[in-house]
Amino acid sequence: MCLCILTRRSPTGERELLLGRKKTGFGTGKIVGLGGHVEPGETALEAAVREVAEESTIRVAPADLREAAALTFRFPAKPEWDMLVTVFVGDRFTGEAQECDEIAPRWYPLDDLPVQDMWDDNRYWLLQVLDGPHLTARFEFAADGETVETSSIEIGPTVIGDER
Repeated sequence: MCLCILTRRSPTGERELLLGRKKTGFGTGKIVGLGGHVEPGETALEAAVREVAEESTIRVAPADLREAAALTFRFPAKPEWDMLVTVFVGDRFTGEAQECDEIAPRWYPLDDLPVQDMWDDNRYWLLQVLDGPHLTARFEFAADGETVETSSIEIGPTVIGDER
């Protein structure tokens, strides 16, 4: 899996993140970053570029993204939800976000993120990846599938690589 967090400055100078409300599939109703499955023969970076275009019509060049995190999510009550996610961050792109069948993208001010509508794990890592060093994190969710029960985060300069 891949996730791409794009940032920009609003007309008033506030930093904003491109997130979207999931309309279908895993996480329906939640505010999430853009991303999805890595297709066979595709790198996580290539998938991130493709997913951003499919989910928002925004175009981003692979060279304009930085690998920011490798996240492992475990759901003991629903192991079919377990996933490994490579997170990319960038602030150079072209186009305006447009809604698609799967997600309704929108720019959110960094100081007013809709955390109550996001996955619980975001409070542990999302802001850290925007400007910081690469991080590797593991989150285990409680039986409710909503609440992080345990977490571990390693911060450092090492990029884990491209997991498929």
